[in-house]
Amino acid sequence: MDRGILLMLLASFSFAVMGGFAKVVSQVLPPVEVTFFRNIFGVILVGLAIYRVPLKQTGGKFFLLIFRGSMGFAALLAYFYIMAYIPLGEAVTYNKTSPIFVAIFAYLFLNEKLHKSALLAIIIGFIGIVLVAQPQGGTFDKYDILGIFSGVGAALAYTSIRELRKHYDTRAIVMSFMGVGTAAPLALMLITPYVNVSEEFDWMFAKFVMPEGTQWVYVTAVGLFATISQLLMTKAYELTKAGIVGTISYSNIVFAVLIGIMLGDPIPDIWTVLGIILVILSGLLVALPKGLK
Repeated sequence: MDRGILLMLLASFSFAVMGGFAKVVSQVLPPVEVTFFRNIFGVILVGLAIYRVPLKQTGGKFFLLIFRGSMGFAALLAYFYIMAYIPLGEAVTYNKTSPIFVAIFAYLFLNEKLHKSALLAIIIGFIGIVLVAQPQGGTFDKYDILGIFSGVGAALAYTSIRELRKHYDTRAIVMSFMGVGTAAPLALMLITPYVNVSEEFDWMFAKFVMPEGTQWVYVTAVGLFATISQLLMTKAYELTKAGIVGTISYSNIVFAVLIGIMLGDPIPDIWTVLGIILVILSGLLVALPKGLK
């Protein structure tokens, strides 16, 4: 098997395992706290890498760098929140809608052409989202909206990277996400006792809860497997064409569905399965034409 494909399969499995631990621990700890622990490991590792080899960059796009970190953090926070309330496979599927929105944002903000295959992908993707959400009475519930937002936020972060990589070292871009993803949760938890939070924003604000016993194992595993999957994915993209690796990355959804069922999630019905397949198909239509060139 091609090494890049093998590493991407391992990265997808590692990411799904991270999601499983996050789902379990999000039942007892606030998602904003889980987000903090997920990022603190990365801050330490990337910080050490920067200390050993100083950054080589021109800079000049500080506010865009902060925007990238903020969008990535908000998307991750929404992602961890919905994990506690909906099946893991569905949560991951929402997050994997980001390529659809990247195509839209690249067209709107970067003047990239929207090819026929991308237009078809957008239509198919939105049909898939509706089938996964299965809105009651024609309206999406809170968890569906936050799930879609996790895809939109990730897409905004990814789109900004296309401009940032012209000005910043890759490690600085990664640190912008993990740095904001560590500092922002701390700030939100510190101010929570002093603000009145409505139910609509309970996914953002929560008091810090000291982990106990096995909870420390779970939050450590979230950070550890997230870091491992990031390293494996980065190496996979170095070894194999982006379109092929991007295609294999959708195995993450399959792994997440299986792990979710092992954790007690219901087996997806036929409409949810069809929705997941359409979301995957839309992602492939976006990724393959560019990634295989």
